[in-house]
Amino acid sequence: MARARNEAFVAWMEREGWSAPALAKELDDVVRDLTRRSRPGRGLSEITVHKWRSGETSWPQEKYRIALEEVSGLAVADLGFAPSDRRKKKPAPVEDEDPVHRRSFLALTTGSAGAAVLGPPVAGVGGGDVLRLRQQLDALMVLDDSRGGHDTLERAALAGAQEAVALQEKPATQRIRQQLFSLAADYTATAAWSCVDARQSSRAQPLHERALHLAGLAQDPAATMRVWNSVAILAHQRGAHAEALAAGQAARATAAARRDPLFASLAHARIAIAHAHLGDHRPAMRSLDHAEKALAKADPARPRPSWIAFYGRAELHAITSIVHDRLGNSPAAEAASHHALTALPQVFARNRAFATARLALAQLHQGDLDQATATTARIFPLLGDAALPGRLRTLLGDFHRDLITTAPNAPVAREWADRYRTHWSRT
Repeated sequence: MARARNEAFVAWMEREGWSAPALAKELDDVVRDLTRRSRPGRGLSEITVHKWRSGETSWPQEKYRIALEEVSGLAVADLGFAPSDRRKKKPAPVEDEDPVHRRSFLALTTGSAGAAVLGPPVAGVGGGDVLRLRQQLDALMVLDDSRGGHDTLERAALAGAQEAVALQEKPATQRIRQQLFSLAADYTATAAWSCVDARQSSRAQPLHERALHLAGLAQDPAATMRVWNSVAILAHQRGAHAEALAAGQAARATAAARRDPLFASLAHARIAIAHAHLGDHRPAMRSLDHAEKALAKADPARPRPSWIAFYGRAELHAITSIVHDRLGNSPAAEAASHHALTALPQVFARNRAFATARLALAQLHQGDLDQATATTARIFPLLGDAALPGRLRTLLGDFHRDLITTAPNAPVAREWADRYRTHWSRT
């Protein structure tokens, strides 16, 4: 009777980016670290890993079960492994295993002989620490989606980065160390992004540099891509649109963008915005087209870091609105903003506020003052009692400036300023 594929183990390998040869080597390294042996004996074959995936082997050797838990931070049962019915009735190795080696390994890792060989236990870092830090980072992403960048988010992100780096001082496998550097990069990029969203550019730039350094140590192309995406937005804030274009092109050149159409789409969208700011109509529209085609190829079920969750069809519509408005096509910008707001999930409160402000600007640029000012009234309730992020306050400042320029003597302009000044200026 054919065994069912171990879907939980397969999913974990895909989520964490493990190939069979790489995982086999990592597990052997863990076994060597745990036993303090310079040579682990007969190494784990990638064929055995494939047998675990296929379900042909349902219960790995003891030493590899321990190593799997160390690497993954999960119980082997959570990885889909379980003893066969035959094994439950009569203990016997599912794989060929030297019983002397097995007893030696168990003694070294769990028994009194282990204490004699290894000395006093040293607290190391494992997959559980990585999982905890990742969950905390995901919680910060949720906070960013709802409130936008602010001091509390920045401080929490910097504290997470500091902890991830500090854990490097404890015993850990090379894989765990890379994951910690990756988390430190993501935490630092989150702090940098919070500064960008709050328009604290002087604090953002050194954090971007630090995040790029950590992403390089982690060999994490997704984290590198994230930093260049944020650098592009910061460059626009500083009026350095050519620099923003270069940052978008750097994002497009990352391995993350080459391997995953979703990342490629975001990079093309950033390039489109930069071309629009530079007045390059055809390149801007061409980049938007590339972004749309890449997004159509992206697999929404593919595992990705939580920071990219904001990007999809709705965000591309929002970026399309910016591009069209910068190029002077306000009707198309208004239509794109409507599409963005229709598709954007409610949990992305900050992004909904931005899309609403962009809609108001597109309406204003068509001369529809009453509709535009009415649209802005929908912005403030989205963030509740939280202060508006600096980027959003600046965007509303642009709206106020264009409102006065369009109709300097219109009562609606004065009424808008009088009505919303408190919300708009509160920090």
